[in-house]
Amino acid sequence: MSIKNKITEYREKLRKYDTRLIAVSKTKPNEDLLQAYETGQRDFGENKVQELARKAEELPKDINWHMIGHLQRNKVKYIAPFVQLIHSVDSPRLATEINKQALKNNRSIACLLQVYIADEETKFGFSEDELFDFLTSDEFGNLKNIKVTGLMGMATNTDNREQIRSEFANLKRISDRIASQINNDQVSMEELSMGMTSDYVIACEEGSTMVRIGSAIFGSRNYPTPQNTQA
Repeated sequence: MSIKNKITEYREKLRKYDTRLIAVSKTKPNEDLLQAYETGQRDFGENKVQELARKAEELPKDINWHMIGHLQRNKVKYIAPFVQLIHSVDSPRLATEINKQALKNNRSIACLLQVYIADEETKFGFSEDELFDFLTSDEFGNLKNIKVTGLMGMATNTDNREQIRSEFANLKRISDRIASQINNDQVSMEELSMGMTSDYVIACEEGSTMVRIGSAIFGSRNYPTPQNTQA
């Protein structure tokens, strides 16, 4: 099945959940993205800053670029002028740097706070207590050039579907708690980014507003040669 047909199929599947498709295009050539673009797909996710910046320069300017991977503070400046949404804000220090770069670019940057919901040490994110401490802190109150529009989380990589469902349900609970307890113009729980190729249906059933689908649309990753990898 072609990329165009796969994009159309996923959008139809997600329609009943009112969930947005983020086409994860990491390592894929521009030609593949343009095939998806021709179907009307405008939301694309990348996890490497260097690749994201290059594609943003080369591809149509009405694409909404989503940074979905772990983001280093010293790389924020390269995407701050154009990024639509940063899904992976996992620390106060990163949020502070995003605010700094947003101010330099005379804009506000929408962010999702990444929450640690998985039973895996390799995942990043705030704990629930850390999340509330940050959102109610003076430090956060001074970050006038970012807007927290929701949360992001990744479930454990497991075949246990009930565990995955429990982790997604927990993230939705945290989102609802923030919405009811945090009264701040800088915070709105509009988005819940959870669900990938292997678990997106469960995520949608538990309230996801955007899912990140890559390999099921574009095929397995094309890993770059060493000379083209991000420093």
